[in-house]
Amino acid sequence: MATANEVLNMALNQGGGVVRLVPVWVPRSFCIPGKRLKLHPDDYYAFGAHRGGIDERWFSSTTKADNGPETTPDEGLSYIYLRDGQSQHKVLLQDAINLRGNDFLGPEVMQVHGGWTMYSKFFDNLEPLPHHLHHNDELAAEVGQKGKPEAYYFPPQLNNKRGYFPYTFFGINPGVTKDQVRKCLEDWHKGDNGILDLSRAYRLTPGTGWDVPPGLLHAPGSFLTYEPQRASDVFAMFQSIVWDSYTPWELLVKDVPPEHRDDLDYIMSLIDWDLNVDPNLYQNRFSPPKPVRALEEMHAEGHEENWICYKSEAFSAKELTVFPGRTARIVDEAAYGLIVVQGHGTFGSLKVNSPAMIRFGQMTEDELFVTVDAAREGVEIRNESEYDDMVLLKQFGPKP
Repeated sequence: MATANEVLNMALNQGGGVVRLVPVWVPRSFCIPGKRLKLHPDDYYAFGAHRGGIDERWFSSTTKADNGPETTPDEGLSYIYLRDGQSQHKVLLQDAINLRGNDFLGPEVMQVHGGWTMYSKFFDNLEPLPHHLHHNDELAAEVGQKGKPEAYYFPPQLNNKRGYFPYTFFGINPGVTKDQVRKCLEDWHKGDNGILDLSRAYRLTPGTGWDVPPGLLHAPGSFLTYEPQRASDVFAMFQSIVWDSYTPWELLVKDVPPEHRDDLDYIMSLIDWDLNVDPNLYQNRFSPPKPVRALEEMHAEGHEENWICYKSEAFSAKELTVFPGRTARIVDEAAYGLIVVQGHGTFGSLKVNSPAMIRFGQMTEDELFVTVDAAREGVEIRNESEYDDMVLLKQFGPKP
């Protein structure tokens, strides 16, 4: 049997510094699948109905999902996949970076960050989530974790169905007091604690996104969302009733030190107050796409590339479109993961396509990881369709 290092050598040689990744499915007990992940209809409860439906697919992940005591040993973790003749091999992306971090990410990233510190996901819920936040680094460290900035992008290819509530609440209305929010926590067990009365909702638009720093309350709407984020799974739910469904207090204090789980002053300290009551929240957090170069230049070369997540220092993301029948050579400065959301063709020496349907446990040709040297040398990407665009979403870690 080949060792992990031997498998990595073969995979890197086969893909010219680009490796395939296995699809990663994650269930959530408190969510209802929106069923836009292209997963087979029979497979949304493949972990068992008691675990909840699958409403997330994670990309380029070295982060284990935190789904309670029944979380499987590799839940949330990406595997590198190699097919060598009749033989198939898998190596965890985390193990690959531990073994060959300089080859995958570069010595600068390894020296500064110690590894791959982000991942991305498709979040696909039929209904809205509770108003919640993610901890900053200081507060997350108190429970042995890292803070979690994240960002949203709504890919048009996966949002033909808008779900039940395509609006997201962000922040707290200017003029609201801390005592008003604290009263919501005091009223948790009385029914709807009314925290959404203190916030405002924004209509979601395909092809745009939002920046969500730590400490910002947000109640995601029912669009399928591409979410680059820091490699962490910390959160605190601040809304007690969502569409007549009760949110247990435990989901508010999941990542709070045991001695503070009934301490409302401590729980209130999770909120970045100035960020939440920012009167220019829309202008500061909304993220329309931004071309990486002049559109006329890119179109002449047969492609278009836009920054879609660009306000966080912890990660970034681009959307690349290669036009029908065209080939583009794309150079980037850092390693990245990618998912193909439309079309088919080749990415370097590897075939890629966006499947119509996926069985749980099935390998696909839509997810890759590009090492730093391959990214800097540039990858030739060909759209083999005469009529259909080929569209990729690319997620990057922090700069060294």
